[in-house]
Amino acid sequence: MSATTVLARKWRPKSFAQLAGQEHVVKALSNALTQNRLHHAYLFTGTRGVGKTTIARIFAKSLNCVSGVTATPCGECSACKEIDSGRFVDLIELDAASNTQVDNMRELLESALYAPTSGRFKVYIIDEVHMLSKSAFNAMLKTLEEPPGHVKFILATTDPQKIPVTVLSRCLQFNLKQLPPALIAARLQYVLEQEQLSFEPAAVNLVARAAQGSMRDALSLMDQAIAFSAGKVEEAVVRSMLGAIDQGYLFDLLAALLERNGVKLLEIAGNMAARSVAFDGALQELATLLHRIALAQTVPQAIADDEPERVRLLELAQAFAPEDIQLFYQIAIHGRDEIDLAPDEYAGFTMTLLRMLAFAPAKAMSQPASIAPAARPVAPAGKSAPVPAEPAPISNASSGGAASSGVMSGSQPDWGILLQQLNLQSMAQQLAKHCVMESFSDGQITLCLSQQHKHLQTRMATDKLQAALGDYFAKPVRLSIVLGKSEAATPAVMEQQTRQLRQQQANDSIARDDFVREAQAQLDANLITESIKSIQLG
Repeated sequence: MSATTVLARKWRPKSFAQLAGQEHVVKALSNALTQNRLHHAYLFTGTRGVGKTTIARIFAKSLNCVSGVTATPCGECSACKEIDSGRFVDLIELDAASNTQVDNMRELLESALYAPTSGRFKVYIIDEVHMLSKSAFNAMLKTLEEPPGHVKFILATTDPQKIPVTVLSRCLQFNLKQLPPALIAARLQYVLEQEQLSFEPAAVNLVARAAQGSMRDALSLMDQAIAFSAGKVEEAVVRSMLGAIDQGYLFDLLAALLERNGVKLLEIAGNMAARSVAFDGALQELATLLHRIALAQTVPQAIADDEPERVRLLELAQAFAPEDIQLFYQIAIHGRDEIDLAPDEYAGFTMTLLRMLAFAPAKAMSQPASIAPAARPVAPAGKSAPVPAEPAPISNASSGGAASSGVMSGSQPDWGILLQQLNLQSMAQQLAKHCVMESFSDGQITLCLSQQHKHLQTRMATDKLQAALGDYFAKPVRLSIVLGKSEAATPAVMEQQTRQLRQQQANDSIARDDFVREAQAQLDANLITESIKSIQLG
């Protein structure tokens, strides 16, 4: 890397082909140049660092390239090179933030009356044009109404609402989008490869997210990261530089929230405080994580296969209901808005977590997850305990061994009924629901899990399921999970079938209702079946 040129300048696009993320603007300008349908004034709007001034300079090259007006300037002629280096006499750039007065505008407009010195057009780029005074806008208006044929105005702003309507109506307006993190990360990786610098993809992703849609900010942050890490861009160093939140904290927070474990939530928050984590940033990162979980729930293919946190994302996506994620996202957003009003950041952060805990559905759990479960299950009133303390051994089919309750089928437990007796939450529960029992003998339990749900088979979920089985039988249990296909329906499938049956029964009941039939007959009413919800009583 050059010792004198920062990345944001060195890798600034010099042609439309090098631009990424603003295809709608590039296509419109390229068509106008190719067809020679040129307007006298253009307005580029968008947040900082998305390419407003870069596109303006490329457009100036397209207008003045020696090869003619073209969407693909050569980049080699004197006009192209001088524009790239900022020395082209007929390209005048003005920062309106420091030249707000009418006198500056009048001087600029008087120079516009003269023909270009060396180029085909005089191009005026006015950055942050919304900063001009009212009298300066009025002075500009006359020239915009009757512009000389050799003049092109390119206005750029981050706040178009402050530009008078009379000026807006005389410009072709293009809105530049914020760049997605994935696109920024790809560009950063390309730059680092060209600079022959080693990097960790996770570190690049951190910088891409921190740039908040701005390619210029991303390159500036990468410059800082290179200096900070002595040339090797590593995740730990970049995270420290940015003050970014360790994603592990956030996943642990959501896992504790899933289990309704308030003690664990506060313990994690305390650990974050001990490491001087910025809680405002933590809420921002938490909202980002919730957004990614919502994506995993609705569009799983949006989570890349090489995403470092893919497994945990999919685990949480399976464990949480979509409406819960939407609720927690709103709470996180509001918590960030209110954190400045809190007694301190820690109080604001923990209050947001407690609000999530307060509004989290009970999930029909018999007790808070933070309380240790009893070693033996409690049978419902009027029913005997479903399984004896010792698992019955499997013998051959002719042995005829049978248990005294509905949990046993022959000499093997009914997996679906057994699950109802286990104290399971979160990922372990999801794993168990998608398994069927293959064998059960002498403290060894073998389950079958389909390839479709293999992402649920994490070490943590497997260990929790094995521990719950051991607590239930009051003895160590060896658990083995094999991937394969089974003809038997999993508890998850049976739950889905039960929900569908209840929904169909509810639909039929409403359709047969005398009042509904009368309303349909007399009022020509239609029954909206999507609005019917089954209710489970008891």
